[in-house]
Amino acid sequence: MDRLDAMRVFVKVVELGSFTRAAAALGLPKASVSTAVQQLEADLGTRLLHRTTRRVELSQDGQACLERCQQVLADIEELDGLFQQGQSLRGRLRVDMPYGVARNQVLPNIAQFLQRHPQLEIELSSTDRRVDPVGEGFDCVLRVGHLDDNSLVARPLGQFDMASCASPDYLARHGVPSTIADLAGHHLVHYVSRLGGRPDGFEYFDGERYREQPMGGRLTVNNSDAYRVACLNGMGIIQVPRIAVLELLADGELIEILPDFPAEPMPVTLLYPHRHGLPPRVRAFMAWLEELLAPRLSPLTVASSRNKAGSARRSG
Repeated sequence: MDRLDAMRVFVKVVELGSFTRAAAALGLPKASVSTAVQQLEADLGTRLLHRTTRRVELSQDGQACLERCQQVLADIEELDGLFQQGQSLRGRLRVDMPYGVARNQVLPNIAQFLQRHPQLEIELSSTDRRVDPVGEGFDCVLRVGHLDDNSLVARPLGQFDMASCASPDYLARHGVPSTIADLAGHHLVHYVSRLGGRPDGFEYFDGERYREQPMGGRLTVNNSDAYRVACLNGMGIIQVPRIAVLELLADGELIEILPDFPAEPMPVTLLYPHRHGLPPRVRAFMAWLEELLAPRLSPLTVASSRNKAGSARRSG
């Protein structure tokens, strides 16, 4: 393995904090990863990493080496890009996004992106769980809701406007609420990221600020698709991005309620680990995703930038 490849291995081990995870991400045997780092240390004449049975930590020299390696690799990536304009992207791209966005927007359109770049492979994670972008080796992550990690580079895209919905069957049994006070006789389908957690109430804007009306509900789920299906089957009211239920509303399978009392919009943000040295395939995918979602987003407001932690239920 040459010096540049060893540098790439070293950077990946630091990013993922593990020789095992780095080997999996690079598609190499763990022994090759370990050997590459050892050879780099031998060539430089210093220890770069402190290894224990549970974790890998940078030495002081390792920190300095990491910064120089990242810069060198970024320069090489940029140099390659100068002479590859118009050529197909290549390599593997690992991304994560909410299930609803993947199902409704990305998967129906991603074939066109891949046809444009036949040498590109994409690993698409779509789960309600908030992944660790660095620790799990993702190139970029799309988040809907409040950001709780300041260590990543954030690119705000806009916000999803919300809709409160219920099925015709549910409203026939419980009545159509016209005021917040009317909700006393209604049920929410509750969403929690982990079963046993405290569910949200009904969120609404009172003309001055966003409030939350506590509400009961007989069903609690921890999956955004189950959340939507439960509503379709008459189990209660849900609050989701309007884009996620446009067809259901148009077909009459769901009915919007209390449109004058909307929940706070959910900000949509792209996150990635490093501003410098971003591979062309990552830049291209993020640009494509931003263009794809743009017609479905409204401009980001100050209120939404302060939005509380976004439930996966609201990602559609």
